[in-house]
Amino acid sequence: MLEQVRAGGLLPAGASVVVLLSGGRDSVCLLDVAVRAVGDAGAVAAVHVNYGLRDEAGDDERHCAALCERLGVALTIERPRRPEAGGHIQAWARDVRYATATRLALGCERDTVVAAGHTADDQVETILYRLASSPSRRALLGMRPRDGLLVRPLLGVTRAETTAYCEQRGLAWSDDVTNGGDRYARNRVRNGLVPALEQIHPAAAANVLRTAALLRDEGEVLDALVGEQLQERAGRSEISLERLAALPPALRRLVVQRLADGAAGKLVPGAAKHADEVAGLRRTGRAMLDLGGGVRAVAERGVLHAERS
Repeated sequence: MLEQVRAGGLLPAGASVVVLLSGGRDSVCLLDVAVRAVGDAGAVAAVHVNYGLRDEAGDDERHCAALCERLGVALTIERPRRPEAGGHIQAWARDVRYATATRLALGCERDTVVAAGHTADDQVETILYRLASSPSRRALLGMRPRDGLLVRPLLGVTRAETTAYCEQRGLAWSDDVTNGGDRYARNRVRNGLVPALEQIHPAAAANVLRTAALLRDEGEVLDALVGEQLQERAGRSEISLERLAALPPALRRLVVQRLADGAAGKLVPGAAKHADEVAGLRRTGRAMLDLGGGVRAVAERGVLHAERS
């Protein structure tokens, strides 16, 4: 596994990295691999977030502290207060841990990446979950190995392989008992949908991963085609409404999505569904249309661009 991670190039020797450490087998495996791949425990830091949502949370924190002491890795522990307003608890927890790790990485003296222990199994579950909940081509692309500061060095590794690695290295981990329940949608995908698909075909998970890989390759072709439709002027992308309206519907949607994402600096879910409305904007004077995500399409004298609302 170490050589596989090294070959991936996300954790090169001499790099600086902050590892998201939950205490589970995948993150424990990642932390040990990161220290070995980078070659310097002092260049590796870990972040553990104790949400206080489970009775075992204190044990997980102590386990992470002991592991980091054993490996010689500096550990930052965050104990956030759960918002009283409720909301999506998993989304809140995700935002907290990524924000904490990003803050720590940006505070380092040299360029530092944030590493998450997502595996090939997580990739399959993510694709299936998004396929059911997000009607878009992007849902089938899965998680990227690198996304800004965030890297996922174990995306090509299965959960069984991280388990075997930890056992071979004598690394203990703590299991989250909630992963075995069906309270959360992701758990239902893991415990119900994936096994059901494997009953249909034993290579179901591998086929999902292969399909996603093919779509990502084809996506590069589509991205290039979208880029050919746009012009760069005054530091922004734009296209004439006449040209946009003449494009095939699929390409029109991709162009509008690219404009929205570029204006927001991130993905704007659902922007593409407004493509036909955008193409129908008035071609004289100035016209605007909300694309969601704090972004709007703006047509000025028949030329379209997107900007923050």
